[in-house]
Amino acid sequence: MSEELDPEVVELAAKIFELARLGDAEALAAYVDAGVPANLTNDRGDSLVMLAAYHGHAEAVAALLARGAEADRANDRGQTPLAGAVFKGEDAVIKALLAGGADPSAGTPSAVDTARMFGKTDLLAQFGAN
Repeated sequence: MSEELDPEVVELAAKIFELARLGDAEALAAYVDAGVPANLTNDRGDSLVMLAAYHGHAEAVAALLARGAEADRANDRGQTPLAGAVFKGEDAVIKALLAGGADPSAGTPSAVDTARMFGKTDLLAQFGAN
């Protein structure tokens, strides 16, 4: 038996995921402060942090992490926000995630693996890897 989802809840969730993609830190913070789970994920396991990180929004990432979101929460494919930020070359997001406790070795591929794949030696040094 599948449970029918409330269309209003689905619509609200879609709005919040879009706020993460757009990087609206203030609105995201308000929703989380009002009770939306900081680790809310979509149907692919992408968290709000993952969406904000992948789209280059360091302020939104920091706001979510400050409200208890997990920095290393992997999606259904094993990808972490930090690996996504490395892939996209989002230095400010990388800095925000590391400040929030992200582990460069977490995920598949990890941020370390991603940095190696793309020859980002500066990030490898920052991550303490060769």
